[in-house]
Amino acid sequence: MNLPPIHLENMNLRITVGGLALNVPYMLSGTFHRSFPEHIHSKRSYELHYVPEGQGMLIANGHSYPVVPGTLFMTGPDVVHEQITNPSDPMSEYCICFELLENKPARDQELDSITGTFAQTPFWIGQDTQNLMPLFEQLSFETTRKFIGYHRYVSTILEQIVVKLIRNYMGDQPAASISQAPLQTLDDTRLAAIEHSFLYQYRFITVQALADTLGLSVRQTERTIRQFYGMTFTRKRTIARLNAASHYLTMTAMTISHIAETVGYSSLEQFCSAFKTHYGMPAGRYRLLRSAQI
Repeated sequence: MNLPPIHLENMNLRITVGGLALNVPYMLSGTFHRSFPEHIHSKRSYELHYVPEGQGMLIANGHSYPVVPGTLFMTGPDVVHEQITNPSDPMSEYCICFELLENKPARDQELDSITGTFAQTPFWIGQDTQNLMPLFEQLSFETTRKFIGYHRYVSTILEQIVVKLIRNYMGDQPAASISQAPLQTLDDTRLAAIEHSFLYQYRFITVQALADTLGLSVRQTERTIRQFYGMTFTRKRTIARLNAASHYLTMTAMTISHIAETVGYSSLEQFCSAFKTHYGMPAGRYRLLRSAQI
């Protein structure tokens, strides 16, 4: 199957479903030819993942879930997750990031029930029962062709996806709940830039480089990281590096010293100390335990 592509990161998209107001910083599609290391999103970010083809595994909050064609899953605030692809049948995926701006009671009781479920479900995984694929095909068509009115049409499709997502949820017990999110939000581009910087540039990223990318001062950048992740820039970068190290320990035969260098540590001693502090065990023991689980 040649999946219709979607790649949209610079459109100002806000959608409303009942009392639920969402910002959409980015929509992406692609095939996982390599696995994504363990990572976590900001406090109000929810990523919808729909896998129309390929196979792999999702590890979320320490639990493993098989991923097959038709798998749908949501990874929201505080959900530590890692996506492992099957090299012989790599996963293809549509991904939409939703940022929760507001969740307030709706006048319509049915809408209130539906939209309240979104904020109360930071993690869910199952098989899509609502036939989402045609909506992703429409998104691809609209975002690629950009005919007149496409912005409004894209918003309408996204609203349908959210409703169908909740319909999938209603057939299952939500895995967890979160409290109502505050209203202040990051700019679309800034939120995407922060997420991508820690996911892909953890080895070399500095607070000054991130500040330059965001168009903020160093102090504003540090304050923004603390506000949205509840930790310092240095701590967030350390966790990103160690999450990547966890992936390499589990999925490759790289030596620990090579892994330490690959994720950005200048000395093996610093890496081993940081890893043991974060994961509660030495890297070698962690590798043995994780390899036995997969």
